[in-house]
Amino acid sequence: MRWSLWMGKAKEFAPFITCYAEAIGKGTGEAFQAPDARAVLSHVGDLIKQCKDIARTIKLWRPSRSLFNSQIDLAPPSREYAHTMVGLYLGSFESVYRILHIPSFWAEYETFWSNPEQAPTELRLKILLVVGIGASIHETGMNAGLHHTIHRWIHAAQAWLSGPLEKDRLAVSGLQIDCLTILARQIYSIGADLVWTSMGTLLHKAMQINLHRDPKHLSGIPVLQAEVRRRLWATIVEMTVQAALDSAMPPSLPESDTEPPSNINDDEISESTTAIQPHSSRIYTTTSMQLLMLASLPVRLRILHTLTSLSPEISYLDVIASSSELTNVLTSNYEFIKDDAGASITPFHRNLLDYLIRRFMIPLHCPFTDKARTNPLLSSSLKATLDAAMAIMSPEPDDAFSRLMAIGGGLFREGIWCAMTVISIELLAQTEAQSIDGTLHRNHRYIGLLKNIATDLLSISVERIRQGETNIKGHMFMSMIIAQVEAAQSGADSELSIAKSAESSLELCRDLLMTLADTVSLAHSSDGDFESGASHHGELEEATGLDLDLDWDFLLPDAGFA
Repeated sequence: MRWSLWMGKAKEFAPFITCYAEAIGKGTGEAFQAPDARAVLSHVGDLIKQCKDIARTIKLWRPSRSLFNSQIDLAPPSREYAHTMVGLYLGSFESVYRILHIPSFWAEYETFWSNPEQAPTELRLKILLVVGIGASIHETGMNAGLHHTIHRWIHAAQAWLSGPLEKDRLAVSGLQIDCLTILARQIYSIGADLVWTSMGTLLHKAMQINLHRDPKHLSGIPVLQAEVRRRLWATIVEMTVQAALDSAMPPSLPESDTEPPSNINDDEISESTTAIQPHSSRIYTTTSMQLLMLASLPVRLRILHTLTSLSPEISYLDVIASSSELTNVLTSNYEFIKDDAGASITPFHRNLLDYLIRRFMIPLHCPFTDKARTNPLLSSSLKATLDAAMAIMSPEPDDAFSRLMAIGGGLFREGIWCAMTVISIELLAQTEAQSIDGTLHRNHRYIGLLKNIATDLLSISVERIRQGETNIKGHMFMSMIIAQVEAAQSGADSELSIAKSAESSLELCRDLLMTLADTVSLAHSSDGDFESGASHHGELEEATGLDLDLDWDFLLPDAGFA
């Protein structure tokens, strides 16, 4: 069970789970008995059904439900557009996930455009995946036709990888396509909840071509290929660890003697290179971000071992030790990246690096945060989770990273949900505590700060629906949380306020889904245009997010509510 699902069992969420259960006819009838509240809940139940019906209609257009081999079209966009998107990818994701050797990829790129009609499928897929990933953070967004096309590219790549095993699948280039497909699936929420199982297959492929053995133990490996293999192995390990955290499963990494990649720039190594001279670890290169991620790997693996161990008891001393070490890693990373001269490290790089490491902090402490409210000896867990949640929800301002958080699924979604859970619980717990001790109307700054963040989270939920998400529970439950806080502050009836907020939320979500459904229909009734109409983020063609409808089901532990 995901950590966000586990955390959703907090007692603070009980009123909202009850409201939802009563609305869909699965409640006990003991709550929300007032006639006004009961009438509103009846309408809420109808709205939930309407939203689910619209969502099902949207999902019918997903390529996974309508794609046949004869329908796969791998025609590329214009060369100018592709060039821009490739540049975006190489300047953002590739800095952390080292999958490609950049000069070698540009050479392949030029080869492709010299005769795109005759280009091999392997090269075509690699370029289209890079274009699709880069398009996710482009400043003008994308229109419905392009979004649908990118989904088809990803499904085509997954079908190619899943086809009869041939030599090109089990090679470095094939594994690069595997990694790009995994990354694209998470960004565009295509089976993003199943990435852990996919990583198991990818890990086995990597081992079969000996990526887990350092190239110095293998004969005849050129210097460039040795570095590419080290980078690719580090990337596969990182993806496996992230997927394990999201799935609350062990990473199951094999014993490996592969050394870290050398700290060199891509343009300092080529096929003719016979020896390399790595830079000092304090010098920034195009490999630095991956090396920083690798440096934090031991503590993150210990955290995963602590969380996924079959032992029923978790040592709090181990938690504190791992937490302290993870904090030191984050501090060390910050010291390194803030000293970088020039613009080689962008806000996107800093945000992504921090996010991928910091998000381990919340699951590490979440088994103790509830107890921390009554046991002062555990107070450091409450502070650690709150600090991590605040940092995750307040990244360095960057439009590209904001777009990624708005559209992304998988690891880009799970960390956000964990942070949202922590902040929501703290808001509700502080409101209740101050209501009991009579300080609610005197000491309102902290609650005001938390409520402002919750309101921002509500806006994020709206944007995710506009971007194609079909699960409306996120917006609905955050609306109910804010309504309960405001009811406590004003003295209004709590149950009626919760019910009315759910009604208002669902009316908005229904309208957003109807607009999305119209866009989907329009996209499928006309040819997709790659570049035009890109200024509207809301003009997306299909349900791009959260395939398994798990986003806020952590508030609904009873599977019957799903």
